[in-house]
Amino acid sequence: MSNKMWGGRFGSEPDAIMEEINASIGVDRALYAQDIAASKAHAEMLAQQGILSGEDAGKIAQGLDTIRAEIESGKFSFQRALEDIHTHVEARLQELIGPAAGRLHAGRSRNDQVATDFKLWVREAIGRLDAALGDYQRALAAKALDHAGMPMPGLTHMQTAQPVTFGHYLLAYVEMAGRDRGRFADARTRLNECPLGSAALAGTSLPIDRDMTARALGFDRPTANSIDAVADRDFVLEALAAAAIAAVHLSRLAEEIVIFTSPLVGLLALSDKFTTGSSIMPQKRNPDAAELVRAKAGRIIGALAALLAIMKGLPLAYQKDMQEDKEATIEALNALELSIAAMTGMVRDMEPDKARMKKAAAAGYSTATDLADWLVRKGLPFREAHHVAGRIVAAAESAGVPLHRFALASMQAIEPRIEEEALSLLTVERSVGSRTSFGGTAPGNVRREARKWLKKLEKERA
Repeated sequence: MSNKMWGGRFGSEPDAIMEEINASIGVDRALYAQDIAASKAHAEMLAQQGILSGEDAGKIAQGLDTIRAEIESGKFSFQRALEDIHTHVEARLQELIGPAAGRLHAGRSRNDQVATDFKLWVREAIGRLDAALGDYQRALAAKALDHAGMPMPGLTHMQTAQPVTFGHYLLAYVEMAGRDRGRFADARTRLNECPLGSAALAGTSLPIDRDMTARALGFDRPTANSIDAVADRDFVLEALAAAAIAAVHLSRLAEEIVIFTSPLVGLLALSDKFTTGSSIMPQKRNPDAAELVRAKAGRIIGALAALLAIMKGLPLAYQKDMQEDKEATIEALNALELSIAAMTGMVRDMEPDKARMKKAAAAGYSTATDLADWLVRKGLPFREAHHVAGRIVAAAESAGVPLHRFALASMQAIEPRIEEEALSLLTVERSVGSRTSFGGTAPGNVRREARKWLKKLEKERA
């Protein structure tokens, strides 16, 4: 007969290959704290309901505390034959307190146990990610306030489009991170129902109190359907979807840091803190942190795709396929946390080159739209104004002069209604200063938005 916890109906031990493919302890040992917390809550509930004696509940709680201390001190022995963290904890508890350990599993299964443990882990990860994103937003908003009036090139199609301010550019990423935090908060709301007590899939005939365990573990309520409770991994998918989008946002900024810090562009500089050198080229300062954030985004996206593929064909309820959810998820959410920390450090560290920023902002006749807007204010339809401004840009380009230095007479030869006033509006400073519409790049707007964000983020800390 097999000596496994489930081995009563088996006549022999599993093959070594079966043990290897079946074991998940290399990954789910990360859930030890959640497994112990859920077991303590379950034991307390069993005792209150008269299913477990108070004496046994006390032994179980003390034994679980000992196991946690052993794991955290590195003294705990993990064995592949024991499959997963639940079996490891139960086996060690049996060694510590004897037969009372066998009473703990009443009214639950590993199916609802793992769902509960993993919900607890993901919920804690979401909390850490939200805090990290808040720090990232603070770094961005503080830098934006410092550079609220600094012109930089606004790009579309990677071509100079219109001047914007560096502060306005940074606040765009504050907005993205705010949406990321909102998505994680939404995911947490739906996650926060407790599966414990659903047992294998049908519930239990024992008089358990699921509301009690849900409250003890910080859930809003118990899950309403025992089949769904053990078959559900939406909470993981939602967290990974939010993580993937957040990683994409980080990757976009990382890509721009790589481009803007290149000596070919030189708009930004990173210090030695977030760059590395070359083993052969002594002059190099490589933006490795930004490149790795960009790469980790691909792995996080891959984790979401992997779990979607795992779940897409699974009949109800629990299937062993679902064991594969943890490795990708734990790695992905930890990678995102590290990526956010790296980006926060880079944002605090990076410094723009003011002269290069201004020069680049003026390149490519970037204030042509300001000329078109001036013509609109003088009564031209926008499409006509657009055409006129385009002809003037072509003429200035042929003459090899910037738009604000192009001769007024040459402009008037194309459009007689142009006045000298128009020329004064075509500097990058006047251009960004004129964008006072709500959400626009005018320095006053940027200062107000940066201060608003910093005030909001400071309240979160209080």
